[in-house]
Amino acid sequence: MHIQLNFKPYQLDRLFNLPSVSLKDLGLSELRASQLDELVSRLLPTPGPEEPPAVPSIWRTSHVSADSFFHNKHGFSHRNLGLFGSPLFHRQYHSPLRQACSELQFLPVWVQSRGFKTLRSRTRRTESGYDGPVESEAYTPAFMKGLLLKEKGVEAQSLDQVIQQKNLPENQQEAFKTGFTEGFMRSQALTQRTQDSLRRTRLILLVLLLIGIYGLSRTPFLSVRFRTTSGLDSAVDPIQMKNVTFEHVKGVEEAKSELQDVVEFLKNPQKFTVLGGKLPKGILLVGPPGTGKTLLARAVAGEADVPFYYASGSEFDEMFVGVGASRIRNLFKEAKANAPCVIFIDELDSVGGKRIESPMHPYSRQTINQLLAEMDGFKPNEGVIVIGATNFAEALDNALVRPGRFDMQVTVPRPDVKGRTEILNWYLSKIKVDPAVDAEIIARGTVGFSGAELENLVNQAALKAAVDGKEMVTMKDLEFAKDKILMGPERRSVEIDKKNKTITAYHESGHAIVAYYTKDAMPINKATIMPRGPTLGHVSMLPENDRWSETRAQLLAQMDVSMGGRVAEELIFGNDYITTGASSDFDGATKIAKLMVTRFGMSDKLGVMTYGDISKQSPETQAAIEQEVRALLKDSYERAKNILKTYSKEHKKLADALLTYETLDAKEIQMVLEGSRVY
Repeated sequence: MHIQLNFKPYQLDRLFNLPSVSLKDLGLSELRASQLDELVSRLLPTPGPEEPPAVPSIWRTSHVSADSFFHNKHGFSHRNLGLFGSPLFHRQYHSPLRQACSELQFLPVWVQSRGFKTLRSRTRRTESGYDGPVESEAYTPAFMKGLLLKEKGVEAQSLDQVIQQKNLPENQQEAFKTGFTEGFMRSQALTQRTQDSLRRTRLILLVLLLIGIYGLSRTPFLSVRFRTTSGLDSAVDPIQMKNVTFEHVKGVEEAKSELQDVVEFLKNPQKFTVLGGKLPKGILLVGPPGTGKTLLARAVAGEADVPFYYASGSEFDEMFVGVGASRIRNLFKEAKANAPCVIFIDELDSVGGKRIESPMHPYSRQTINQLLAEMDGFKPNEGVIVIGATNFAEALDNALVRPGRFDMQVTVPRPDVKGRTEILNWYLSKIKVDPAVDAEIIARGTVGFSGAELENLVNQAALKAAVDGKEMVTMKDLEFAKDKILMGPERRSVEIDKKNKTITAYHESGHAIVAYYTKDAMPINKATIMPRGPTLGHVSMLPENDRWSETRAQLLAQMDVSMGGRVAEELIFGNDYITTGASSDFDGATKIAKLMVTRFGMSDKLGVMTYGDISKQSPETQAAIEQEVRALLKDSYERAKNILKTYSKEHKKLADALLTYETLDAKEIQMVLEGSRVY
């Protein structure tokens, strides 16, 4: 855009006569009068079409602003309003800004006429008739103008030429050469120092960059680590494995005997190869978590005194294509170089799961294919045993569990009461324990516990004894730890009023009385009214041995014991004051009754037929099942009521003892019911 100034009532020469404007400020002090007139005529051409310029102008005006902003905006003057020249048809806007803008044309000032300058080529500019230099549109200071118009001299090629150009006298030439030499040497020294500083700076930046890259590579989110041995850079020292033998494995005698043959294979392979036998290629350990599968694998390596390679199935799973297969190749390559040895792959189902076509993981089959090829590609009697462990054997691919790959499948179950006793004695031998502690009693009350859970139980008991300031772990500490694991921590901060505490005492003593006087019920272990977890109290039963199957009388006895709590509330407090505390008891009794009718064939009316999904049966069958379940529950309720009515005195004595002592063990309950005093 270019700005053209029109000076209506004033002459041009008044511009330079104004006291506030000087030629020095405009950068025109060096120009002569004729040059000044020519420059002013080019910069500020005379407006108006009445007097055409003598020299064709380089300016073209595409638009001229009106006298006011109001006229520019609306296209007409505010003084001519109305469709017919009348102001009645238009609303008057008395704006101060519009009034000031409209009055600008009557003030003795310069009014600018704005236009738009179009780009023109040098050819059109030449055709305009102007041969002078093209001035910059912007304001050009004097020093910039002198710099732009300065003529370049001849470049000097030597010091003598510089002296000739300067026209120095002979008496000053030597001094000039000396000064020039000193300046040159100083500049050279400064340049050398600058270059050395730049080299040091570049070296420091390079070191910092390398440190930064190394730090990023160590972060878990940005690192891409390429390992050559599947995360197993070196084999485990066999000496370390000597500390783990079959003596450290308790409660899984059958699995130990199965793996003993593998140890013989690794110790003396010629003993079997003489007869033409082959070493097993793979052993699959199957069992619940915490039963000792990893410990068994380490014991095999320790007994055989061979290198032990450990890997988790998740280590082979990678987002990059081919990384998992490459790690398996490297693992088996290193194992073969150190044969005989043991490779243990934990959580095998994560790498050896069934192969399916998945758009999310199109290359997931490469890892298991490589594992299959490595296991089946062994040379005969090579001495590398692969032991895999999984909790979910059904998820493994069929090609992985066929003979020739995992030849043996060893089940590692949860320990029975004998195994739990051995495991408890093993862990109790590592702590300071009271000689009166009987591990068999704790083992009987921990049905279904794995080896890891039993280790946790002993550790919790040791922590409880340390908190209480005891010198050794007692039986009460072990019972406390067992209840904490099974039912949660004690809630001693809960404030229970006397009425609810009394109801809880009679409720729990009702369970205990029915259990004590029912023939086929399990023996009582403990009764307490101490809140623990979601319950306000509980009675724990202690089976004499692990029950592999249960009789009909034992199932009915369990139902009777469950009904004892609600029956006690009804007999002591009345039918209107029974509580909701028996809901979990009814859940257990109803579940037993349904299993007896639908799964165990213990209903005379429905016979020995099983019913998987009751909702899919006919309405008549569903009604018959519900009727049988209801009859079993009703009979159980009546049996419990008869027992509590018969032993009402013992019931009251046991409830009072619970209110006094809060917790009673089996011996103390027996003393109360027999009339002895509890101390």
